[in-house]
Amino acid sequence: MTRKYNYNGKIRPRRISRRDFLKLMALTSVLAGCRRLATTTPSATSSPTATFAPTATATIAPTATSAPSPIATLTSSPSSPVGMGKFVTSRVAFVKTTDRSAGVRKAIDLLGINPVAGKTVFIKPNFNSSDPAPGSTHPDTLRTLVLKLREMEAQEITMGDRSGMGLTQQVMRELGVFELAKELGVAVIDFDSLVAENWQIFMPPGSHWKQGFPFARPCLQAEALVQVCCLKTHQYGGHFTMSLKNSVGMVAAVVPGGNYSYMEELHTSSHQRAMIAEVNTAYTPALIVLDGIKAFTRGGPATGDQVSPEVVLAGTDRIAIDAVGVALLRYFGTTVDVTYGPIFQQEQIARAVELGLGVDSPHKIELITEDPDSAAYAEQIRKILVSQ
Repeated sequence: MTRKYNYNGKIRPRRISRRDFLKLMALTSVLAGCRRLATTTPSATSSPTATFAPTATATIAPTATSAPSPIATLTSSPSSPVGMGKFVTSRVAFVKTTDRSAGVRKAIDLLGINPVAGKTVFIKPNFNSSDPAPGSTHPDTLRTLVLKLREMEAQEITMGDRSGMGLTQQVMRELGVFELAKELGVAVIDFDSLVAENWQIFMPPGSHWKQGFPFARPCLQAEALVQVCCLKTHQYGGHFTMSLKNSVGMVAAVVPGGNYSYMEELHTSSHQRAMIAEVNTAYTPALIVLDGIKAFTRGGPATGDQVSPEVVLAGTDRIAIDAVGVALLRYFGTTVDVTYGPIFQQEQIARAVELGLGVDSPHKIELITEDPDSAAYAEQIRKILVSQ
């Protein structure tokens, strides 16, 4: 049996087969629909000095409505839903490194922006399963990101997710998320615990979602949403999972009180990759960090064939981040689905372009480096990125 280690260094067995995944998805959908947990805190963003018991989660006070709104309300906040139009260029910081902490700090610094100063921040990590990085967000990456955001004068910081391969609280517990949150003084939200009023229904133009999709309100209520994603393939229909696919964790499997499985619809649809892109119309990220120190070139999202790209990316454009990520997977040799055709014809990216979520051409992506090794590496990736 292959041994794996969680955030606390404990050994646990390898998993999970596609058959088991589908069973877990169905079970999670049923349990999420039935689950009813009481809310205990007044807002999504608890004080950064708050401490949490290992099994505790922050919860959100319901809004005045009694059910998810049928139509999304657009606002001008940093995390508001709306297409971003055609970018002139998108800058992606590209840092070659084996040190996650140094890589995260340098990548953010290279962007030369501070989109979080004085703002409440929601961090969306990848806690889809309890598998170690790149199956999930590495604790060093998450710890460094929180500390860096604090240095950038972010105010209250909250992080949360919904796991797709197991119950979220159990996945978080196995990963040591609650202990890490206590150490860092940040709130944690298990999206499985959200009541119906804390899901906002979105229906993008030309949506492939039959009933729209329910998006977690805590992510929308934050003044800045920061994504931290992994670099890997997705064997269950997504083809790859980076920043665009990471957004699916902010969508409900089943809204409490209902019986419609949004995740079953997604994973059985022939339009899955377009639907992944459509989820991203619900918000605009303030910052994206991609941990590519390790990657899966086949398999994924939980386990797969692992390589060491030794890179950290940072940016604000999900299309640009994912396009560079696909180029990295191609550089190391990956699946036929991820290898085939121009990168901007990959369905997730093509649909995101249609929706105006970022740049519409690989030639509009600027790779920012600081040292000769990173520059040489980035040039090899750039050639793959723009190739037809």
